[in-house]
Parts: sequence; structure tokens; C-alpha cells
Amino acid sequence: MSDSPDLLTPAEVARMFRVDLKTVARWATAGKLNCVRTLGGHRRYHRAKVERFLRPRHESDQE
Repeated sequence: MSDSPDLLTPAEVARMFRVDLKTVARWATAGKLNCVRTLGGHRRYHRAKVERFLRPRHESDQE
């Protein structure tokens, strides 16, 4: 679990999208999913931004 309730770890994001950790890292590298870096260099993702990114994918799955 991440340090802040508003920040998600890569594993938490991967679980939400049902994808591999490498996919989450690729999205961040490509600029599709914004992240912040901890002092140790680890990626963390803002929950609200992840949920916005998830919404269009979720809507297309239901069509």
C-alpha cells in the first residue's frame, strides 16, 4: 500500500487495470498516465488521475 491514500503504487494501478506492472510503467513513460516520483525514485500515481484514465477504458468495455 502507498504512503498517502491519494497516491497509488504501480502494483495497485496494475491491479485496477488488470495489466502487468511493465504496462503501467510503459504508460507512464509514454505520458499516458502521469506519475510523481518519491525521494527514492519510485513511481506513485494520483488516484483521481488513474480513475480518469480508467473511465474511458471501462466505458468501451461495456459497449
